[in-house]
Amino acid sequence: MKINKEDMPIVMQTPDSIMRNATGYGGMTIAFNEIPKGTDFTPLLQGLKNNSCHCPHWGYIVEGVIRLIYDDKSEEIVKTGDVFYWPAGHTAIVEEDVKIIDFSPEKEFGEVMEHIGKKMAEFEE
Repeated sequence: MKINKEDMPIVMQTPDSIMRNATGYGGMTIAFNEIPKGTDFTPLLQGLKNNSCHCPHWGYIVEGVIRLIYDDKSEEIVKTGDVFYWPAGHTAIVEEDVKIIDFSPEKEFGEVMEHIGKKMAEFEE
């Protein structure tokens, strides 16, 4: 199974960012996200358990820098060329425009994305 990045459905888009993902890859969602510097996911995760992402992610930073903040308050910088695993219980702040490929369990990823979509709609009101 394969899919070209350009063929992946766009699930969220703003003037500065684009989030694409495709489901049905062995129970995983494949995502390719381009997110601008300064994006802080923390407000979008408010209301979830521990106000953080409960979905684990495995992936690769194509370009840029992102700072992960875990529920235990530890932090980690992930940058261009890094392969990563982010366990459940995190939030993130984009330090430099970032392009990320990641793989996440469909169920948990869907729950988090649905929540983020609702939060974004609230902010637009």
